[in-house]
Amino acid sequence: MPDILRTGLSGLIAFQRAIATTGHNIANVGTDGYNRQVTDLVTRPPQGFGNGFIGNGVDVQTVRRIFDQFSVQNLRTATSNSGLADTVANFANQIDDIFGDPNTGIATGLQSFFNAWQDVANNPASIPARQVLLSQAQALANRFNDASTRLDNVANGLNSRIRSTADQINSLASSLATINGDIQRAAGAVGGQPPNDLLDKRDNLITQLAKLTNVSTTEDSDGAINVFIGNGQPLVLRSIAIKLQVAPSANDPSQLDIFFAGTGGSTNITNQLSGGELGGYVQARAQLLDPARNQLGLVAVGLAQTVNAQQAAGLDLQGQLGQALFSVAGPQVLARSENTGAATVSATVSNLGALTGDEYDLRYNGATYSLLRVSDGSSVTLTGAGTVASPLVADGISIVIAGVPAAGDAFRVQPTRLGAPSINALLTDARAVAAAGPIRTATATANAGSATISQGDVLDATNAALLSTVTIQFLTPSTYSVNGAGSFAYTSGGNIDINGWRVAISGTPAVGDTFTVQRNTTGVGDNRNALLMAGLQSRTVLAGGTASLSAVFGALIGSVGTEAQQAGVNRDAQAAIASQARQSVLAASGVNLDEEAADLVKWQQAYQAAAQTIAVANTVFDALMSAVRR
Repeated sequence: MPDILRTGLSGLIAFQRAIATTGHNIANVGTDGYNRQVTDLVTRPPQGFGNGFIGNGVDVQTVRRIFDQFSVQNLRTATSNSGLADTVANFANQIDDIFGDPNTGIATGLQSFFNAWQDVANNPASIPARQVLLSQAQALANRFNDASTRLDNVANGLNSRIRSTADQINSLASSLATINGDIQRAAGAVGGQPPNDLLDKRDNLITQLAKLTNVSTTEDSDGAINVFIGNGQPLVLRSIAIKLQVAPSANDPSQLDIFFAGTGGSTNITNQLSGGELGGYVQARAQLLDPARNQLGLVAVGLAQTVNAQQAAGLDLQGQLGQALFSVAGPQVLARSENTGAATVSATVSNLGALTGDEYDLRYNGATYSLLRVSDGSSVTLTGAGTVASPLVADGISIVIAGVPAAGDAFRVQPTRLGAPSINALLTDARAVAAAGPIRTATATANAGSATISQGDVLDATNAALLSTVTIQFLTPSTYSVNGAGSFAYTSGGNIDINGWRVAISGTPAVGDTFTVQRNTTGVGDNRNALLMAGLQSRTVLAGGTASLSAVFGALIGSVGTEAQQAGVNRDAQAAIASQARQSVLAASGVNLDEEAADLVKWQQAYQAAAQTIAVANTVFDALMSAVRR
């Protein structure tokens, strides 16, 4: 009789725990990261008799959580990828909004600016048309400044998010280290049985961490988990959390880098973060923000230099060569904060058409300099010695080094970064607009031949003799002299380049025919330079003489728009993958209320049956005692 009682009692205890587990599942149906638990029952060792074995009931072997490591790892990877894609798409849309606004964007400003030049060309003596031009010039400069400010705001927001995300990662790492210890202690207190709820909490923390950065884990034999980020840097080692640090970049203090604060010192892991929101910030900065700022600066520098050069090649209403219409800053060079030498580096734009809009790292190894493109780390060919007389030259920039560098010193060269924020319209006097050509040509009325001379083009506005009078007189139909000197071969339609200008004489001259090139003293109604200015919109002055200002900016808008569209598609795709991965985890280990309800009924009935077994045992025992008492 005691065996029946003990067997029934074992069932009561086991089924009571099974009911408690089922109730726990039901209570946590909405708990994020909760994995369904089941009570594993095992038969007690039977008692042997001469003619067989009689069972002794049931024991609870363990309360086991339903956990699919493969599905959970897929979820973490998908969560990390989704966090990165969502972050990149967010910043791509912000940048696209800056450039894509048709009403306030730079494309509209460029068109209005060059339209104003066309209006001046249509009426070069008009002061109101010239004043409108100056207003459009300032408005265009303001648009560049505004776009740059908005990009700076995006950069500041990105820095702020890098810092806050690193703080979140550190907080999660600390929690993981703490819960590792809790799990070890809890498992030790119950003979190594798994503390399921603590394990769920830890796994949920790791999934949250995966949203912020790419993670990998290893599990020790005692159940403690080690967490790694980047290229395998340990973030959590059992109950020890190692913090991330955020500090200004050694190459560019306006940007924040992420450092791993290990026992051997700080290690920059910025470029090793390839997933999660933190990786998304790094990718958005390197692939979207920095190129957009540099390309915008390239257009600003190109605009200022080409317009100023054309302005200098014309005459204003006062008969003077044109002054600069725009001011713009030159290349920026930043010394790495870790440099130990005493060298300073400066750079200038030496070839506008060769500028690429890239950034570079100039490095010194103790003997020679090398130039690496920041975007892809590729080497750029350098020529020159780095002196004022022989600067280092590459990709349209000239670099001069003063002082003595130390081996390992490096400098970040940003040729166009300051272009957009610094561009400004200088002229306020409408009469200073150089709409006229600086020279005019004349044919002597006594010429007997049929030759004619072109209006002339300016090749070098800085030539000191540009406006000096030059007389070309034909010695024979095939030779001419210049200011009465020399004898030069004549080819009809051929270029004649003198004093920084070019003319062409076509036709058949007669001996003694004379042509004059002189200062344009009657240029009030002359629109030649204004027409050339209006044509700058489509003149190929950038990208090695293959792209115009409008084309480069149009390409920038198209590139940003394409990046934003692709980022949006990738975000949606990664979100769908993450959702599927979550559904897979829920299907494997989530709580199903219908299933739990069925289990609850099953365990309730089993509990009642076990109770009935005890009641039967009690009745049998009472009957036996009654028989004995007789």
